[in-house]
Amino acid sequence: MRQSAQNAGQNSMEQYLAETSRYPLLSVEEEQRLARRYRDLRDSRAGHDLITANLRFVVKVAYEYRSYGFRVADLVQEGNIGLMRAVQKFDPDKEIRLISYAVWWIRAYIQNYILRSWSLVKLGTTQAQRKLFFSLARTRRELDRSSVAHGADSDGQDDGLIAHRLRVKPGEVREMAQRMNGRDLSLDAPLGEEGDQSHVDVLPGGAPSQDDELGAAQEQRVMSAKVSAALARLDERERYIIVQRVMTDAPMTLKELGERFGFSRERARQLEIRAKEKLRVELGELALELDWPTDGRPVEGEDRAVA
Repeated sequence: MRQSAQNAGQNSMEQYLAETSRYPLLSVEEEQRLARRYRDLRDSRAGHDLITANLRFVVKVAYEYRSYGFRVADLVQEGNIGLMRAVQKFDPDKEIRLISYAVWWIRAYIQNYILRSWSLVKLGTTQAQRKLFFSLARTRRELDRSSVAHGADSDGQDDGLIAHRLRVKPGEVREMAQRMNGRDLSLDAPLGEEGDQSHVDVLPGGAPSQDDELGAAQEQRVMSAKVSAALARLDERERYIIVQRVMTDAPMTLKELGERFGFSRERARQLEIRAKEKLRVELGELALELDWPTDGRPVEGEDRAVA
């Protein structure tokens, strides 16, 4: 199917080239006459004749950029917009041919299209980056051919040499090479020739796996049962202190506990320490199973409780 689509694209370009060749080239005198008529009178027919006579040159320029992986038809379309812009701006009194002036507009529109379409991440934000984007591959090829001609090994081409030739920093060469090689990829694009899976099917998810969720749920049930059993073995007063000091988001103060039971703040602190020690002994086996700290360090929330 891809081959048939490619053949269809080639046929359409051949048909387009045949259509453009029907328009005759303009002599210098004809071009000057039409250009002045368009400039002075905004004669749309004169502008149309100027554009159609130069459409074949747009195709020639577009083919220079086909190595970037875009459809030539899309490049031609952008180049045609550049040609129309050049006709609007062309001054026949400068005594140059229209195509000599228009080629800069054609290249500019084609290059802007490539930069816009290359990646979702914006490229070529500075003049140096734009120059590097369109010169990097050509400069590498030139240096490779030079190395082969002199019998040198072209592998691992020195980025410093490329940077020197393009008058940029070596780091900019490496960065641009990485960005050009890291093309955007659709997650729906098929994997392999079979096409049974797409890239999104093998994308790791951020959510925990089913095994992790099941293990966490089982661990929570075991921990809750053990903690409930340990609390049940405390007396009523110790159990109340642990619940209100450790197991709540708004713990009571030692002073509030003392007022509730009718003893001092210091006595409340002593009872809390004793209750925690009982729990530590009761839950020691569970701590080993769940890999909790057992070296006497306070568990989470204990510092807050005894403060």
